[in-house]
Amino acid sequence: MPVPQNSSTVDRSLLRDDVYRRLRDAIVDGTFLPGEQLKDGELAAWLGVSRTPVREALLRLGASGLVVAVPGRSTTVSEVDPQAVRDARDVIAAMHQLAVRETAGRLSDDDVARMREANRRFAEALSAADVDAAMDADDELHRIPVAALGNHAAETVLDQFGPIVRRAERLRFSADGRASVERHEQLIDLLSAGEAEDAASVAFDIWYSLPAESD
Repeated sequence: MPVPQNSSTVDRSLLRDDVYRRLRDAIVDGTFLPGEQLKDGELAAWLGVSRTPVREALLRLGASGLVVAVPGRSTTVSEVDPQAVRDARDVIAAMHQLAVRETAGRLSDDDVARMREANRRFAEALSAADVDAAMDADDELHRIPVAALGNHAAETVLDQFGPIVRRAERLRFSADGRASVERHEQLIDLLSAGEAEDAASVAFDIWYSLPAESD
């Protein structure tokens, strides 16, 4: 679809990370469709920033596999490549497995409560067919053990490859993600009980069960 014309601009002090997140999210949520050409001038006008942070964001998106750049010609949104999804899925599953294994029994009561609340909102969003809200709640839930782990390398890997998986995961939540509600609850119970290996196994399965198109 064309670059939205009616979006409010962001503050001109916008950091490069904020520009990257806005463009990343627009690709993941389908605002920009696979094969669509992205012009830095139009994107800069949409966000209300100069071209420099947009160009830097596009380079990062290229490294994540969300856009394909032909030097001197064009930058387009990448197609959803089943092999790329499988590769990213395997890495993402391993990172969440690590975070859960290392934080089982160590999360605070507040952490556990926030995970349960996120899962409640996730279930409500699915019932309302609100995919955006479901994605946000799911992301918040899984981010809690990762943040508690405090492993910068793992966070960097998740930041780079997570969006590829999220594009595919959005399709699952658009269809039926209700099985994830029960898996989330099981994961939270095991984390709270300190059952590290069982919790890690569930965490891995949650992500590894995400199908690539040709699986």
